[in-house]
Amino acid sequence: MTLLATIVTLLILNQLIKPIATASKSLEEYRNDRKLAVLPTEYADEAGLLMYNIQESILEAESFINEKQDLIYMLSHDLKNFAGNPQGLAKLILLENPSESVEHLANLICESTNLQFRYIENFINLLKEQDKFIKGTREIKTIVFSDILPFVSEQVEQRLLDKNIKLSMTLEITEASLKIDEGLLIQVLVNLISNAIKFSYFGGKIEVKFYKDNSDFAISVSDNGIGFDKNEIDELFKKFTKMSRLGTANETSTGIGLYLCKKIIERSKGKLSAISEGKNKGAEFKIVFDL
Repeated sequence: MTLLATIVTLLILNQLIKPIATASKSLEEYRNDRKLAVLPTEYADEAGLLMYNIQESILEAESFINEKQDLIYMLSHDLKNFAGNPQGLAKLILLENPSESVEHLANLICESTNLQFRYIENFINLLKEQDKFIKGTREIKTIVFSDILPFVSEQVEQRLLDKNIKLSMTLEITEASLKIDEGLLIQVLVNLISNAIKFSYFGGKIEVKFYKDNSDFAISVSDNGIGFDKNEIDELFKKFTKMSRLGTANETSTGIGLYLCKKIIERSKGKLSAISEGKNKGAEFKIVFDL
């Protein structure tokens, strides 16, 4: 009799816990991957009310996010138009063969509005990239590195030639099962290599290495460029960072590249870190995934 009562109690508890576990899973999936779940509505008790409220909260949050992004895109587009008006007038002034002082002021207006255009464009790109990798797949996929390297090389080839920089890629491990899409991994590698090119001197060297790090899988991108101080590491990965600086050939920085790389890697259950011994001692960016 006692055994029967215990079994009945466990069955009742399971029925009570089941909707709570379902609701918890839906919240976790939305929080991690912005995956919208449809919770069951057949429960008429407090658990059913809880799931209904969670479902409504998720839908309201998603609607708010989408409306906010639409509003920001619209405002950004309008800001570009506002910035374009004074630039258009300045260019008309330049066509009229103005005096040297007026020409100088008109050129300053053009330069200022170009900076505004770049800032707005970077902001829009930040939103688009964030939305893309947030909605990306988190399934474990086997990535063959020899298949993605040609795509990486193609995108950085011209920049390497422009500064006569040698790029070497070493595959100590040929493939790995990771929670990241090939396209996103290519994007991260291109950004890290482009960053290394930007802060390397003419005739420099960059090495990309795929290898086992104890029980983990790692990718490192190292250069012998200008480096950075150890106390600046945290600032490197902030969006629109104050450390945005010109490259060795006066290349401009968007201030969002490393920020996006770190977010992509972290959402793919990995870690991205940076190290440098100081000024003119190069830098290394390292990605680590648990295997």
